[in-house]
Parts: sequence; C-alpha cells; structure tokens
Amino acid sequence: MSVVPGASPRTTPVSATRRPVAWLLALALCAFALQTDDFVIVGVLPALARGLAVGEAAAGQLVTVFSVICAVAAPVAAVATARVPRRRLLTAALAVFCLANAAVPLAGSYGQLMALRVLAALAAATALPATLALTAQLAPAERQGRSLATVMAGLTCAVVIGVPAGTWIGAAFGWRATFLLGAALGLAGLVCVRASVPDVPPAPAPGLAARLRPLSRPAVLCALLAAALAVLGNLLLQTYLAPFLRGAAGITPSGLGLLLVVTGIAGIAGARAGGTLVDRWGPRTAFAAACAVFAAAMAGLVLAWSLRPAQLGVVVPLLILWSAAAWSVPPAVQARVLTLAGPRHGPQALALSSSAVYVGASLGGGIGGRVLATRGAGALPVAAGCCALLAVAVFLAAGAGKGGQEPEGGGELAA
Repeated sequence: MSVVPGASPRTTPVSATRRPVAWLLALALCAFALQTDDFVIVGVLPALARGLAVGEAAAGQLVTVFSVICAVAAPVAAVATARVPRRRLLTAALAVFCLANAAVPLAGSYGQLMALRVLAALAAATALPATLALTAQLAPAERQGRSLATVMAGLTCAVVIGVPAGTWIGAAFGWRATFLLGAALGLAGLVCVRASVPDVPPAPAPGLAARLRPLSRPAVLCALLAAALAVLGNLLLQTYLAPFLRGAAGITPSGLGLLLVVTGIAGIAGARAGGTLVDRWGPRTAFAAACAVFAAAMAGLVLAWSLRPAQLGVVVPLLILWSAAAWSVPPAVQARVLTLAGPRHGPQALALSSSAVYVGASLGGGIGGRVLATRGAGALPVAAGCCALLAVAVFLAAGAGKGGQEPEGGGELAA
C-alpha cells in the first residue's frame, strides 16, 4: 500500500467516503494539469524559440528552471504550509498556477516568460504534494493505495494526452495558446476541487530535518543519485526531441504530437512492465535491464541520425523502445529506496526520490541545451546513453558491500 507521510485514514470525513468518485477525479485532474504544464514546452520548443528570438537551447532552460524550482521548493513548501488545511492550500496554489499560465500571452520577452514559469513552478511545487496528501487523507484505509494510484494515473495521462494536445494546439494556434491550455486545465481542477473535495485539517507532517534524514545513509544517497542520472539522460533527449526529430527524419510539429501519443502509451506499458520485473527479478536487476534497453535505443537513434533522413519505420520503434525503458525505471528506484531506507524512513526517502527526479530533469534540460548548442542534435542520444550506463554503475553500487544492507527492511524484494 502506498502511504503519504502524515496521512491518517482516521481523519477521513464521512462526505469523502460517500462521494469518492467526485473528489478522487478532481484530484486526478489536478495532477494531470500540473504534469502537463511541466513538460508541454517539449512539443512547442522550436516555435517558442522563434517567437522569443532565442535559441532552442535557451528555450529549453524554461523546462530546467521549472524542474529546479519543483525539486527545491516542494520539500520546503510542505514544511512551511504544514498547518494550512489542504483544500485551502490546494485552491490557492491552483489559482496562482492558473494566473501564471494565463499571463503568458502578455509576456513580451524571454525574461518575462521565465518569471511566469518560476511562478507556475512554485505553485506546482505546493499543489502536487497537497494533492497527494489530500488523497491519502480522504481515502478509506482499504482503498488508500488504489486512490493514490488513480491520482498518479493523472500524471501518466499528462504524457499521453496533455503534452500531445498542447503540441497540436501550439501548431494550430501558436505556442502561447499551449499555456492557455495549462491555465484552462488548472481552472477546471480548481473548480472541481471547490465543488467536491471536503476540507480537512492538515495531518501531522515530519519537519525538514526528518525529511532529509535518509540522505545520511550512503546507500540511499547512491540510489537517489542513480535515479537522477537516469532521469537526466531521459530529459536530455526528451526536452529537445523536436529539433532532434526534425533533423533526423523531418518530423513536423503536428507529426510530433502524434509521436508523443505513441511514446506515451509505450511509457505506460513500460511502467507496468517495470513493476513486474521488480517483483520477479528484484529492483537492481530490473533497473539494470531498463537502462540497458534505454542505452540500446540511444545507440539506434545515433545510427538513425547518421543515416538521415531516416525512415519513420526505423525511428518510431526506437522511440517506443526508449519511452518504455525510461518509464520502467521508477518502480525499481522506489522499491530499492524503500529497501535501503527501511520502514521507519521509507516515506521520507520516497519523497526525496521525487526531488531526485526533478533534479535529474533540471540537469537534463540544462546539459541537453549545452550539448545541442555546442555539438548539435545528433549528440543528444550519445550523451543520454552515457548517462544511462553511468546510472547503472551507481545504482548497482547502492547497497553493495557492508553498508548496503540496513537493519530495517534490508535485502532485495522477493521475487
């Protein structure tokens, strides 16, 4: 069962159990809106760069900044707002999120747009933890895990539906319209929250020191570093997928939207397969297998670039393989972190794994932009593949040797 730290099913209001579908779908919609806004720039990156008269590498830093803010602000915001009722906090954060996106058409420069993305990221860093905390508090004890999985499905659907939709809207009406989609989704989430989510007092939450305590364990730190490296390699290519595919196979923005749907579906299948492999092989082997497939897909994309213009029949299967491998990594990371941290510190370690993902995403956007500017789009899969191989080495080192097996919950998960 997945549990959010501090959540207690005993505080579940009667109204939450009587209308479980409405509040749960409202929170899933919030997760969908927040995740869509995080990655939607990927689909409109070339048009955005042209519109602001900046390079594509500079435009990609908008993704970097968003991820950095989320990584740093999320744990701090969780502590700073611990005493604010979750529904009230989520409403306020969503309102700021909507305003930041709705103001994008008024931004006349790169600096102004960057400021709005910082504001949206601060709102998202507050809203998403509040969404998960509300889910855990409102769900009956026997349905807590399934309720959290439903909300997390909103994050996955953002990749399959939200980002492609934003790409198509940007192609049809201009890149600024893509951010209006984010504002509209956020507003829909806000209205649904106000209409269906009951207000509950905040549950006791650990302080910042308690949240960071798992970092004192070298094995946990090593596993989180490997997770950040894996995400770095993935976002290094994903952030600049549009210029890479344009150069490799001449794919247009509308064609990119369709490919994002296909790769998103592959990512869902990869996530499910990753969980199955963790159960059968254990997290270390499952992580190594996922990264090996990822590196193989990157090698294929390097070959496709060298043969450009490459045929879609060659590029599309490689993209499917890449997405499935990338999304199969998180289950192995989460299982390994739980094993190494033990039951007492497991929830805090999982929260840190989310920050590790954002750190990797921010580095991926930053380093990817540097690679694109200095080496060209063809070097992106080379760098991504190297990150995956380095992640395997670091991940296998987590838990190896005397310090790897902690007294609490040590050992691999059973097959």
